[in-house]
Amino acid sequence: MPLSRVWRTAWITPRGELLAPPRMTATAARLVVQVCLVVYLWRGLYAQTETNAGLDKTQAVSYAVLAVLASRIRGLDRRAGRDTIVEHLHFGTIVYWFLRPLPPHRYYALRALGDQLYGFIWVLAGYALCLVSGVVTTPASIEVAAVFVVSLLLGQLVLHYVMLLVDLLCFWTLRNDAAVLILVFAQNLLSGVYAPLWFFPDWFITLSAFMPFQATLSVPLSIYVGRIPVSDSYAQMGIQVTWIVALAALTRWLWYRAGQRVVAQGG
Repeated sequence: MPLSRVWRTAWITPRGELLAPPRMTATAARLVVQVCLVVYLWRGLYAQTETNAGLDKTQAVSYAVLAVLASRIRGLDRRAGRDTIVEHLHFGTIVYWFLRPLPPHRYYALRALGDQLYGFIWVLAGYALCLVSGVVTTPASIEVAAVFVVSLLLGQLVLHYVMLLVDLLCFWTLRNDAAVLILVFAQNLLSGVYAPLWFFPDWFITLSAFMPFQATLSVPLSIYVGRIPVSDSYAQMGIQVTWIVALAALTRWLWYRAGQRVVAQGG
């Protein structure tokens, strides 16, 4: 597949955002408000103590801010362009995904790649501003920074396949609105977006270890703030890779089954 076609396909949704300045302004304003709120909240929680759950105030605030920034990686809304699986199924246009030369699973992956690249631009901009303002601490070493980046990328792959799994359910349920709401809540709760997992009871941490959500965000952010040492991070990244392989195989099989359910009439 020519590189130019890959680029055009990946950049469809981000291009729509760039052509709508009010959306970008709203995104920037929302991100600033969210970062300010979590900074004030966690600084207030640590006002009467130096450490809690093994972390000091600087580490806790850094974790919370990075969790907010990471939520922008997949913050694009494709519904505005009517290019989600559920909308294509509703209007019957999903058949074109299976008729054109580009396979549907590859098209979906390219669109997700463009979404994430655009989201990473927001993350890097916000991260740079937070570093300059002293809100986020720098990694303890270059090795920690490198391991964090690799783990973050692996976590985004896990999240991609989890989102894909929910989207593919539409081929059997036709709608996935309730499933998406449940997924978003479970993802934010079990991945440590609302609060780091180590503040929860032991049974909750054990339960989350058997689900893929922890691998999406909690692991890389814990590496960044030093909660997970570098020596233990490789085992955690091995778990991330395991989830990626398992979910990739499952979703590929579901794409095959979904293709058997699509019928093109009159052409």
